[in-house]
Amino acid sequence: MSSGLRRIGPKRVGLGLIGFAVVVATFVFVLPQIADYRDVWDVVERLSWRWLVALAAATALNVTTFAPPWQVALPGLRFLPALTMTQASTALSIVAPGGVAVGMAGQVGILRGWGFAGSLIARAVTLTSLWNQFANLFYPVVAVFLLALSGQPTAVLATAAFVGVAILGVAVTALGLVLYSDRMAEDIGDAAAGGASWALGRLRRGPVGWSGRSFERFRRDAVDLLRRRWHLLTLATFAGSLTVFVVLVVSLRAFGVGPAEVTLIEAFAAWSLARLLGSIPITPGGIGVVELSLTGTLVGFGGANAEVVAAVLVYRFLTMVPTLALGLASAATWRHHRLSA
Repeated sequence: MSSGLRRIGPKRVGLGLIGFAVVVATFVFVLPQIADYRDVWDVVERLSWRWLVALAAATALNVTTFAPPWQVALPGLRFLPALTMTQASTALSIVAPGGVAVGMAGQVGILRGWGFAGSLIARAVTLTSLWNQFANLFYPVVAVFLLALSGQPTAVLATAAFVGVAILGVAVTALGLVLYSDRMAEDIGDAAAGGASWALGRLRRGPVGWSGRSFERFRRDAVDLLRRRWHLLTLATFAGSLTVFVVLVVSLRAFGVGPAEVTLIEAFAAWSLARLLGSIPITPGGIGVVELSLTGTLVGFGGANAEVVAAVLVYRFLTMVPTLALGLASAATWRHHRLSA
């Protein structure tokens, strides 16, 4: 066996096969059972130019909101370089094995190439990732509350929200304790490093290369920025994710899934659940998982099958393909932004 195959390992190959099976099952077997692709194409062909313009505008808005969280988390990073970096790293996370980890490595590599200090990069990567995950966990909670107010059933989403609240509570508490004092940060970091090293040992891997000292350094770097910019980072993070929801809403309305079939609250509930499930690294970019979750939930709320499938597929196309195209271009041109970073 070659060294490359040994590095990949049977577990990673197994996970890759599971992800491939999910994608094939979704697009070859499940979605065609919900709506024949010929019927879906008939719906797409009826799209008016006004809705095409609306979809293009929503997509452009979504793309522009990738950059602001990074501008907040990494002072000195301007809009165009931030957009270049986020498009390139997001494209990597979609197409490369390893998903989010590869995307984060791309972020670090590009920012280092622009001359940013390693400690500032680590702080920005950590904070933007944490705030994004906090948002993913927060949305199902809001969705359950809104559905309850409107008298809608919340059984499935309530389970996701309960898990989200638990994880969010632990994560926010841990972050608060880390930021409270150097001693607390070091103790929590040592405990986390010990747990991670134990888990890696069970997988016959070496211990982690970080300790409580790393958490202490992060605290010192993060406290000052969060004291001044936590509200800006929160607003930028919510704006960045909610523009994705805007693309979904415009897609639904463009293909005839109106408020009488799926209300704005129901669309938000379906989106928040799909976003949470899509963050689980089963397939790159949640391909297959998001489509299946969104379609099933929206049809369950009352959306017409063919129209919902058309809307979901176009929504996923608009939130992935433009980023892939821009990401490839960004990966080829990011060095040209060195002086403007």
